[in-house]
Amino acid sequence: MADNYLENQYENYWARKAAMGKKTIKKKNIIKVQRLQSEAIEALKDIIEQPSFQMPFDIFREHLYSAESLYKGYQLGKPGSFKNCYDQQVYQHYLDLGKTSTDIKETLARTLHDHSMTNAMNDFLAHFDERQVVGIMGGHGLLRTDEAYRQVVMVSKTLTENGCLMVSGGGPGAMEATHLGAWMAGRTEAETDDALTILKEAPSFKDRLWLETALQVMQKYPQEQYTSLGVPTWLYGHEPATPFATHIAKYFDNSIREDSILTIAKGGIIYSPGSAGTMQEIFQEAVQNHYLSFGYASPMIFMNKQYWTEEMPVYRLMEHLIEKGKYKNLLTTLTDSTEEIVSTILNFRNQG
Repeated sequence: MADNYLENQYENYWARKAAMGKKTIKKKNIIKVQRLQSEAIEALKDIIEQPSFQMPFDIFREHLYSAESLYKGYQLGKPGSFKNCYDQQVYQHYLDLGKTSTDIKETLARTLHDHSMTNAMNDFLAHFDERQVVGIMGGHGLLRTDEAYRQVVMVSKTLTENGCLMVSGGGPGAMEATHLGAWMAGRTEAETDDALTILKEAPSFKDRLWLETALQVMQKYPQEQYTSLGVPTWLYGHEPATPFATHIAKYFDNSIREDSILTIAKGGIIYSPGSAGTMQEIFQEAVQNHYLSFGYASPMIFMNKQYWTEEMPVYRLMEHLIEKGKYKNLLTTLTDSTEEIVSTILNFRNQG
């Protein structure tokens, strides 16, 4: 853009106003664009750094969270210390100020935090080919003792070992299973089953030892080679973020968070059984694929035939809409097979 472009446009605007015989308004001093940008940034920093603007969370965060940073303050062996960790301190502040706070300082701070999260996530994703990024959606209520939980673990483990970056909403249930699978990548099936045995002591995220048992698995089976990305939200802060995700982009604004997951998972999305939130994600992804929002459609894989055709017959509806031409370009698969899920994702990636 040429120098003084905006200033010139501003001058031309007032010239046209005068030529039309309309009442002219005294022009204000025009600030140089570059100076305006730098001064605005510095002014914003000055405001935020005032003591009255301090928040219990990092407003300008340069990096994604990790389990260590989110659960800072938690003491292994002392489950009661959970309430003292960074994550829960932020969540309590979020509740105290209101999920839809009208306080300008609070809303500005949350917006800046989420913007920083998006920047950090984009920096992280720059190291991956976009078709490497695969999402798994599913219910937060899925118990660690359910067979479907183990299947998600094995699907994620295999895809991670084959070069995929696994992404989920970063919470408990099917989301946790996604990241447990990535965490156990490179280890044997027997070791994975041992990890599951440890976790079964606290089947639900509502159990007091849910975080404790997860940290025990991480301590017993450290992971230094493979990564995964969790994208949770403080809107559902009562559902703790899984520590198995090596990189965590936690948001205040759930709408930004949900759109981000569907946008980045261009390698395909696997839908394990879920309810309202999963339904929303299915149709939101269907729209993106229908319109080829990112230049091409990605696989939509429905895991568990009985669930998606009988208990929650969304797949039958999708088939009907495709047949009637209401949806186009959708690459849908319905299966119970772990092997078919993996091969569908890998074949799609290799075609790119």
